[in-house]
Amino acid sequence: MDVTTIELPYGRSSVSVDAPTGNILGIFRPQTDGQDSDEDVLLREALANPVGSPRLRDLVRPGQKIAIVTSDLTRPCPSERLLPLILDELAASGIPDADVTVVIALGLHRPMTAEELEVTVGTDVYRRVAVINHDPRDTVRLGVTAAGTPVEIFRPVVESDVRICLGNVELHYFVGYSGGAKAILPGCASDATITANHAMMVRAEACAGRLEGNPVRGDIEEGVAMVGVDFIFNVVLDGNHRIIGAVAGDVTAAHRHGCEIAAQRSTVAIPKQADIVLVGAGGYPSDVNLYQAQKALDNAQYSVRDGGVIVMSAECSEGFGNQTFETWMTNANSPEEVLDRIQQKFVIGGHKAAAIAAVLRRATVYLVSALSPKPVRNCGIVPFANLREAMQAAFDEAGKRSDIIVMPNGGSILPVAGN
Repeated sequence: MDVTTIELPYGRSSVSVDAPTGNILGIFRPQTDGQDSDEDVLLREALANPVGSPRLRDLVRPGQKIAIVTSDLTRPCPSERLLPLILDELAASGIPDADVTVVIALGLHRPMTAEELEVTVGTDVYRRVAVINHDPRDTVRLGVTAAGTPVEIFRPVVESDVRICLGNVELHYFVGYSGGAKAILPGCASDATITANHAMMVRAEACAGRLEGNPVRGDIEEGVAMVGVDFIFNVVLDGNHRIIGAVAGDVTAAHRHGCEIAAQRSTVAIPKQADIVLVGAGGYPSDVNLYQAQKALDNAQYSVRDGGVIVMSAECSEGFGNQTFETWMTNANSPEEVLDRIQQKFVIGGHKAAAIAAVLRRATVYLVSALSPKPVRNCGIVPFANLREAMQAAFDEAGKRSDIIVMPNGGSILPVAGN
């Protein structure tokens, strides 16, 4: 029997399994057009030709206090590559390093350690400028959105004269795409702000790849307009975290251009929904915990038939990644219980459990990870020590002739089934 060796990212390495070649409908990856482009050229061209905005060096002037907002370690944004270029732009306008603060957008993630901050921004930047974690308890209330979200943003960001946001643009399971204004809200917002905004994720219009009419994205951009973002610098990455696209400029116009690049890369046509979907969460940091790996599972659901099996590889070296999420996942008796609970009261952490519950309602999920088997079973997910055992079990459940779709970087592609 002909077999194909399938390799999936796993933490900082990979795992592999052999599968019958004739059963494989396809191995689907993001488009790689532009992968061989010079990353430094892409970045510099984006800064030199901003979308809907003057060049950054022409926006700022000496005496202004600058806040640069960038991602924490749960995001693949290459901050250490972007920040030196931004600091060069600021220096070209006479802005001294002493007037610049880099803010790590945590949302409701844990604060980063000093060592992690240095790795994230790079040693040179860490020594040059102030680098601080966002604190969701220290915020300024700016107003309320039309949807009723209280807009409370981290004080140092609000009190800066100029706000610059960095980020990566990729599919997001209920905001449409990451990047743009998302660095501020939820990135630098209060617990109350994030909770109110994310409560709209249960609406059908809040889904991967959708921007227009997406209530969560619209609420984010309305809220962020109350504080104002002067400039963004966003990148699109491939599965190896190489920069294959870059945009700079206006917080909305430049972001939309970045989304077009990401959409061209991430939307893939599949022949049909498969009996078995083999999906990787993308490796570190996308699989640092189950909270982050959920995004790949969410995209994988579009590739599997009702009653099929999803086999996911995600190391989850930091466990579940959120205590509320873990409690909701491990204490529920059924997916329906989780979904009913989130409808009654939206809770951060619970929202991720609800997203997984929606997948579990229509497919069986097998997980190859470093998590202990018992809590995984308590989630309604079947744990496995390796991919070989997981795939054998998937064939036992779905049938030896089951067709397979493979998504090595599940968080980065949006499958669309043919007619």
